[in-house]
Amino acid sequence: MTTEVRVPTLGESVTEATVATWFKQPGDAVAADEMLCELETDKVTVEVPAPAAGTLSEIVAKEGDTVGVDALLAMIAEGDSAAAAPAKAEAAPAKATESKAEEVKVMVPALGESVTEATVSTWFKKEGDSVAQDEMLCELETDKVSVEVPAPAAGLLAKIVAPEGTTVDATAQLAVISGGAGASAAAVQTEGSKGEAYQAPAVGQGTRDVKDGPAAEKAMAEAGISRDAVTGTGKDGRATKADVAAAVAAASAAPQAAAAPSAPRAPVPADDAAREERVKMTRLRQTIARRLKDAQNTAAMLTTYNEVDMTETMALRSEYKDLFEKKHGVRLGFMSFFTKACCHALKEVPEVNAEIDGTDVVYKNFVHMGIAAGTPQGLVVPVIRDADSMSFAEIEKAIAEKGKRARDGKLSMAEMQGGTFTISNGGVYGSLMSSPILNPPQSGILGMHKIQDRAMVINGEIKIRPMMYLALSYDHRIVDGKGAVTFLVRVKEALEDPRRLLMDL
Repeated sequence: MTTEVRVPTLGESVTEATVATWFKQPGDAVAADEMLCELETDKVTVEVPAPAAGTLSEIVAKEGDTVGVDALLAMIAEGDSAAAAPAKAEAAPAKATESKAEEVKVMVPALGESVTEATVSTWFKKEGDSVAQDEMLCELETDKVSVEVPAPAAGLLAKIVAPEGTTVDATAQLAVISGGAGASAAAVQTEGSKGEAYQAPAVGQGTRDVKDGPAAEKAMAEAGISRDAVTGTGKDGRATKADVAAAVAAASAAPQAAAAPSAPRAPVPADDAAREERVKMTRLRQTIARRLKDAQNTAAMLTTYNEVDMTETMALRSEYKDLFEKKHGVRLGFMSFFTKACCHALKEVPEVNAEIDGTDVVYKNFVHMGIAAGTPQGLVVPVIRDADSMSFAEIEKAIAEKGKRARDGKLSMAEMQGGTFTISNGGVYGSLMSSPILNPPQSGILGMHKIQDRAMVINGEIKIRPMMYLALSYDHRIVDGKGAVTFLVRVKEALEDPRRLLMDL
């Protein structure tokens, strides 16, 4: 009996992914729910567990392949058929040596439906290098995903036809590997070696079994950080994207330009050129840039401002924070107050919680609150679903859990989709005032800022109060100025008198 391993659901609007790393090989025994491989989309990494116990009899989609939702990845042999699987696996590598060819062309792999071209972003090998079969040669970037290109045969990389920065179509040739099967014996030895077998570039040990996943290697290259600075927590000590992010966060601010790949430089004066650094934008950063620009081009964005006296909210938090943490096991922060205040205001001004769909306005009778979070890789917006029906403790727990997953790079696509309104807290970085950009297709985003003591006139007297500026950016196509101002006033009232939240006033 055999069981199919297929691509899981990748999230709303995501139709394809790239197979990044296989943790098992044909012939390996697997347990139910054991991680078999890792897929990459343009935003997140998805792990694929084994649907049943048995023996991995066949890998259908190899590392670097682009696959669609529900595509077949592998086969698991269960019961009696599992015994025959190792023999099949052992015989598989022999296919590579059955034919001889003096030259093997490296072609652009399948890029996915509707994708017609890609850009060669990085070559991991240079001309003259020896390569092993299935070793990663280069990486291509499309507008959706990154695609890694493995060597179709062992040999020497004789010629790079498409250098870095070249735009290639789906049928283009990338390189030529000389020798093919006839040069297998020569290719598996390193230059100047004394007969020792070639080993693919790896970490710690030089075997493929402990080779870092392409996602981690790419993250290290983009961050300009050496492998020695990363502590691998994955299988057999492999480095993961989360490990790289942790290493980047812990690293000193010393420049590491020498370790980062540089794109071709535009002509500049010699004295300036020596002081510049050019680094390729990450796929996440490119996606962020595209979505923000799309928001500006599509929505009729307008921002309205107000300020809030945080005295009462700060006093309430200070009075109950210790009891709150003791009972609920999570700290009481300001985000739960702002989330509750926004949910309260959205009930009165529902158009701020709506979106445009063609010529229709879709009103949401629920609040899926997006909480913008900064990570080493860029800005992400995890979504807290049904925040309007959650308690302060539930909101704080959800924010803490989503924030940790965001920093570790473990958020799934589903956790970042479906938001109806967003809160962005620039105050944690010291921002005093800003105009946040909408998170499409949402029609509103609230910008929080730094709490700063200012002189205020209270009942005819000048007093020092902890003040915060608030900014609401909204889509003027469906939200009028009156609604936007009313929303901010309701948020202000709820924060200046938090008891109103308890009484739904």
